[in-house]
Amino acid sequence: MYDGHHNRNFVLPLTEPMARYVGREAGTPAIVRLRALNVLPVVVRTWKETDVLRALGGTLPKAPECLARRNGSAVHSYVEGVPLSGLHSNGARVARPLVASLMQTVARMSQVRKESLPPWPGVRPSSDKDSRGFLRTLAHLADRQIRQPNWGEFGGLFEALGVPADALNRLAERIPAMARRPYTLLHTDLHRDNLIVSADDGSVACVDWELATYGDPLHELATHLVRMRYPASQWDEVQEAWALAMEEYRPSAVKGLARDLRHYVAFERAQSVYPDVMRAAKSLDDRLDDPSLNEATAVVHAALAAAAGPLGLAKVPCDTEIERVLLRWRASRHRRPTGFRPVPTLMWEPDKRVPEHPGFPHTAVRDALVAEGTAPAGRVFKGTAHLNSVVRVPQVDFPVVVRRTIASFCRREPSHLSEHAVLRAIARSEVDVTAPRVLALGRSHDGDAFAVHTYVGPRHGDRPPSHPVNGLLPHEADGLVYQLGQLTRVDCAGLDPIAGAGDFYTWLSKQLVALVRGLPAESQQLAKALGLPDADRLSEILARHRVTPRKHALLHGDLNPWNLVRHSQRDRLALTIIDWEMAMVGDPLYDLVRHIHLTPTRPEIRERMVRQWESTLPAAYTKDWQRDWRVYRWVEIVRSAYVDLDRLVTGAGLDAPNVRRAVDSYAMTLAAATASLGLPARTVEHPWLVRALPRTELDEVRPALN
Repeated sequence: MYDGHHNRNFVLPLTEPMARYVGREAGTPAIVRLRALNVLPVVVRTWKETDVLRALGGTLPKAPECLARRNGSAVHSYVEGVPLSGLHSNGARVARPLVASLMQTVARMSQVRKESLPPWPGVRPSSDKDSRGFLRTLAHLADRQIRQPNWGEFGGLFEALGVPADALNRLAERIPAMARRPYTLLHTDLHRDNLIVSADDGSVACVDWELATYGDPLHELATHLVRMRYPASQWDEVQEAWALAMEEYRPSAVKGLARDLRHYVAFERAQSVYPDVMRAAKSLDDRLDDPSLNEATAVVHAALAAAAGPLGLAKVPCDTEIERVLLRWRASRHRRPTGFRPVPTLMWEPDKRVPEHPGFPHTAVRDALVAEGTAPAGRVFKGTAHLNSVVRVPQVDFPVVVRRTIASFCRREPSHLSEHAVLRAIARSEVDVTAPRVLALGRSHDGDAFAVHTYVGPRHGDRPPSHPVNGLLPHEADGLVYQLGQLTRVDCAGLDPIAGAGDFYTWLSKQLVALVRGLPAESQQLAKALGLPDADRLSEILARHRVTPRKHALLHGDLNPWNLVRHSQRDRLALTIIDWEMAMVGDPLYDLVRHIHLTPTRPEIRERMVRQWESTLPAAYTKDWQRDWRVYRWVEIVRSAYVDLDRLVTGAGLDAPNVRRAVDSYAMTLAAATASLGLPARTVEHPWLVRALPRTELDEVRPALN
């Protein structure tokens, strides 16, 4: 007996009755194939295997025949020989004669007539030579047949790992025009276990045809190259052997090989992330010892790394983050493994800085941690710095969000105050500010810190919160300015012992200089090449400016649109302000200027906000604001030039929408920053800019730098 991914296969001699039924001699070896039970749907299927084998006819003389079939089982003729995996293991070179023989077999598949194949089910490309249409169809089929059936169980896991629900469909939209090649029969699963080498003449036969389809022959070559695990040094040899064999049987199939193969290889690696991650996670159901966890973590990391480029993933999580996500997912499934490492009880250690909340006791926190690991995809939100899982717990009539810092996140802009302390200060001050409430703070069984907040967003369904990503509406602008005014009433003494002391602009300038000085060497070198000053020179430039001292207040510090949540019904405050990790005590004008810098704001909305801000806040907070507005605006442009460049270099946070939008407009940010600094810009060609910016953006950068 041997098992495949989808079937259990038994090599048995034909009994007398069975031999008579199938017209073979008794004792002849045959393969009994039984559909494996409880197998994840992780493949794209086109036809029943028995119908494909019937269509092969005599075109592939050593292909298996279907002798009999019944629901869930079939009897195939036995193909004599040795599996290629028994001669050359994964990663090892395959002997050149075997490669040539295999490619002859693959090329012969092109001789199977379309008319002998079963009808194509569902939607298909309009032309049998449309390579781009075929690959797009494959991507949509993979989404429908692999991702969607498993998303209910695994969607939250993928979201936590940074793989969004629309990744495959976005890949389909990015597929470029390709050469037209005639469609042929494709096996699509030619790995070493499915290739049988004859002991007589060394010819290679293909078995296990259940994933066969009809389409661009370049797809066959790509899946074979990836699934065979050839060493990189043998890829060119295999491609040449395929092209040589195809020239003999179907010369037009080779058209565009050098240019188009990479698109099929990219798709194969992209769709493989789904079965690889799901199988790795499921493997922990039965065993959770350290070697098993390490192996699952390594498999997931390798799958994400291979799929990152094709799927447009911003950054691959580190091993620590992957392990924590797998453990939370596993621990929430309530199954006891048979390995040596027991499932950790979902206990947690409270942080004494936040006492037990009367409406959310410690048992509710434990229930929230249980629910966190299996939160559905529509309730898992991955931001720049945090992974947020929205869950419901028994006996609590409102949803909550479990917040964890992403292990691989590196914050360039420091956090000055503790978020939980800020939120508790707002609540104690009883000001008219809508912000989440802190329900718990602590560490879970794996030592990972977390916080539980009240959830701000739709209470039912899987709709994410709505953010003013294209700017505020008039009533929202009024509500935000009113809340900024209310923040001046928050008692900051307990948050910052020296609140109100010192010059805020001088402190802010020192923070920016420290940020630039602390950038990695690669980011600093590229900044210099682009004409941005180093830390010492920047300090001199910043020191030329002065800002009128104004009374200090609590600031949010990062009022970008994704930190503002729209209320479902129109009310006076209109918005809830979330993510207070960048909060600080300082000049209220800075919060307003930074918000307008980070948010698309129409001129009439900006004027409305400024007028209301000036009239709402006492004069001690607004004195000389007209003169100082441009200074803070200039500082934010300069800050963005460094921060966004570092994000391009490191890839940090690129999966967050606010970061993605910022770096997409980097050409304009860079031009504005160098101009405002009064420094000459420089023309530069750099691989990070070429990789990160679209060609149109690069074209904008070059004239701005000249």
